Amino acid sequence: MYLEKRYPSNWRSGWLALCRATAVGVMALCWQAVAAHAETLVLEATVGTASEPKESALLQPKVDAGELPPVAERLPDPPFVVPTTENRQIGVPGGKAIMLVGRGKDTRLFSVYGYARLVAFDENFDLYPDILERVEIEDGRIFTLHLRKGHRWSDGHPFTTEDFRYYWEDVALNEALSPSGPPRDLIIQETRPDVTVIDETTIRYSWPAPNPFFLPGLAGARPLYLYRPAHYMKRFHEAYGDAEEIDATIEEFGVRNWAALHNRLDNLYNFDNADLPTLQPWVLKTRPPAKRYTAERNPFYHRVDEKGQQLPYLDAFTLAVTGGGLISAKTGSGESDLQSRGLNFKDIPFLKQDEDRHNYEVRLWNTVRGSELALYPNLNAKDPVWRELFRDVRFRRALSLATDRGLINQAIYFGIGLEGNQSALPASPLHKPEYRQNWAEFDIDKANSLLDELGLDKRDKDGIRLLPDGRPMEIIIESAGENTEESDVLELIRDNWRAAGIKIFTKPSQREVLRNRIFAGETLISIWFGLENALLTPDLSPEEFVPVRQYSFQWPKWGQFYETRGRAGEDVDMPEAKELMDLYRAWLDATTPEKREEVWHRILEINADQVYTIGLVAQIPQPIVVRRNLRNVPAEAIYNWDPGAQFGIYRIDSFWVDPKG
Repeated sequence: MYLEKRYPSNWRSGWLALCRATAVGVMALCWQAVAAHAETLVLEATVGTASEPKESALLQPKVDAGELPPVAERLPDPPFVVPTTENRQIGVPGGKAIMLVGRGKDTRLFSVYGYARLVAFDENFDLYPDILERVEIEDGRIFTLHLRKGHRWSDGHPFTTEDFRYYWEDVALNEALSPSGPPRDLIIQETRPDVTVIDETTIRYSWPAPNPFFLPGLAGARPLYLYRPAHYMKRFHEAYGDAEEIDATIEEFGVRNWAALHNRLDNLYNFDNADLPTLQPWVLKTRPPAKRYTAERNPFYHRVDEKGQQLPYLDAFTLAVTGGGLISAKTGSGESDLQSRGLNFKDIPFLKQDEDRHNYEVRLWNTVRGSELALYPNLNAKDPVWRELFRDVRFRRALSLATDRGLINQAIYFGIGLEGNQSALPASPLHKPEYRQNWAEFDIDKANSLLDELGLDKRDKDGIRLLPDGRPMEIIIESAGENTEESDVLELIRDNWRAAGIKIFTKPSQREVLRNRIFAGETLISIWFGLENALLTPDLSPEEFVPVRQYSFQWPKWGQFYETRGRAGEDVDMPEAKELMDLYRAWLDATTPEKREEVWHRILEINADQVYTIGLVAQIPQPIVVRRNLRNVPAEAIYNWDPGAQFGIYRIDSFWVDPKG
């Protein structure tokens, strides 16, 4: 009943309209940022106008005691002024918020959701300078970054280009700290950037050819960090630190050497070192391990509202660690102020029934994944028999044909989802119906015919097909075990595949364990979220559809080989996958949108025909639970990891607790 009220008959058309608008914004942004230009393009933020800076009640006692300088002296010049909009109003500083997480490693959400980036996406998926004051772009290959004067780390130390120089020269180019070299997004045509420090607030990165990954990489959910707090990290670097102090700290942390110590303490993304200065809105105050991680406002944060109030509004943000399977129940009992992780579509009716009792509201945000969940046959599996089967397109097609997506859609998602394999969504300018529907119909007879054609026509007494080496065809599908939706979907697939003579078992584990098993080739098939962004445009990178990322679970070792420039993993050794690599290079070298679109369509054609992943159902809304007195949280939005950082692009630092309730 709730879904019928929330999604009337025209709900899909409204969703598509929103996505079309977003696609246009992303396409325009990407082309603007990376295309060749005859003159310099200056990227500047559209901001509001601020009144005189105002001190927060939390920090005023420290200012009075001389422990902190006044807010006007703590802000950069100019600060970033967050403009008010129809959906974002000026708030009242103070208050706290709690979010539930499934594991201690989720401290990274402080940096993901905090979303302070050199360059960031706004809610329309347009790029703007955030930490930076402006960016000058020449020919899509020369990027001059201008820092805000007077910007400081959370401990009050100046944030300058020395932090960029230290990262580049002493971390990225140091073989002990970065054995694979600089991040892949900084390598174009196998060439590193020329990095030039111009002055204390200006630094330039230049390549011989356009770099389409640079600005989006800076704005990522897990961003490309070009800087480190040099004043803090130098003490642990053999070129700068005191040898005796370093040795003592190595012994304290129980690591092998100075490089291992440096890497352990130096992780701006993981946010697990309470001593590491940050530029994010909150500063970690809890040392791991713990059950509750609290971060308090950064007194040197660079954003203010139009009244001059320094953000964030919230004095503190807490991540409470609980079992992944309990997040929904605890959210429903009112233990979270803002929650999305650990919640799934099936939780909506349960969460709705307790809205009034526990004073929260359930909102549904749109998603743009290629599929809510998908199956990933591991083409790099260590088992030679399974490896050969997974590399035969007939076997992958048979698995897809033996999957009843209509049943999954009706039983799990009440029939509102989009069935098919993973490809561009209908709102994408690259969408063609056949890309999603090829080999996606439910046809057990056709699946059985393909399996017989493969020579898998022998069965045991229970009707299970036999592998070429005589073993029964029993497939273990591994999951992160973080929600019951995966197990519900697999239960339906189990019956489908049994009709094709394939027996499946499921094996839940922890997220990091699952990833490491996939990377090592230990898994046969994994179930995971679908491809992150299926709202595709010609100017968006096709990296999710080609073997260039280790985190692509269908070909992890190929992706690792590309990311490490051949230092680890395995080189691509299948004809169609090799063609995908050639197409990826052609996309990188393309100089017109028309050429990129041509390349994209061929990439999508190959993926549709080869069925490297088995998509199920897409366009499933994400439930967002919001405490009713928590303001500035959008009623409707797009929930996406990258681009978007989930809550990040909606500026969580501007969420505030209304003292009036």
